[in-house]
Amino acid sequence: MSKKGNLFVVTGPSGAGKGSVLAELFKIKENIFFSVSATTRQPRPGEKEGINYFFVSKDRFEEMISCNELLEHAEYVGNYYGTPENPVNEMLKLGKDVILEIEVQGALQIKKKRPDAITVFIAPPSFEVLASRLRNRGTESDEVVAMRLEQAKNECRYMSDYDYIVINDSLEKAVSDLSAVITAAGCRSENVDLRF
Repeated sequence: MSKKGNLFVVTGPSGAGKGSVLAELFKIKENIFFSVSATTRQPRPGEKEGINYFFVSKDRFEEMISCNELLEHAEYVGNYYGTPENPVNEMLKLGKDVILEIEVQGALQIKKKRPDAITVFIAPPSFEVLASRLRNRGTESDEVVAMRLEQAKNECRYMSDYDYIVINDSLEKAVSDLSAVITAAGCRSENVDLRF
C-alpha cells in the first residue's frame, strides 16, 4: 500500500500537446489530483473558482508570496499566476499523486524548492512538427506564432534538466509513456509501505 502521493511537474512548449496528453491521462489513471493555480486576473466567461483557478486580489497574492504559500509564481501580462502549496501537500498526504501543468520557469522553481518533485517535459517530435501545429491552430497571428516558436526553442534547451522526456508524436503513446512514469514512481521503495 502506498504511503504518500508523488508530485509531478509537467511542462513543455506551447503546441507540444500537454493539455491533450493530460486530458487523456485523467481518463485512464485514478487517484490523481490536478493542481489548480491562483491568479490575479479576472475570471473569463465559464471559468469557475477552484476549478479553473483560485481568483485572488493582487494584495492577497502578494501576501501569499511574502508568506511563502506558493510553490512557484510568475507575473505574465500584468497578472500574477502561481501554485498554492497547501492543497498540493494535503493531496500528497492523502496518498494522491498531484500533477502541476506549468511553464518551464515555474517547473525549475519547483525543482529547487521541492527536490522530491518528478519533472516531465512533453516535447514535440521535431521543431518542424511544433511549428506546423502552432500554425495549423489558426488562432494566432504569424507574429505571435513566431514569438511562441522562439520561446519554444529557449524552453527546449532545458529538456536535459528534467527527470523524464515524453515525446508527443502519437497521443496514445505519449499518454502511455506518461502513465508509465506515474506507475513507476509509485513503485519506488520509499513509496511502498508493506509490513511482513
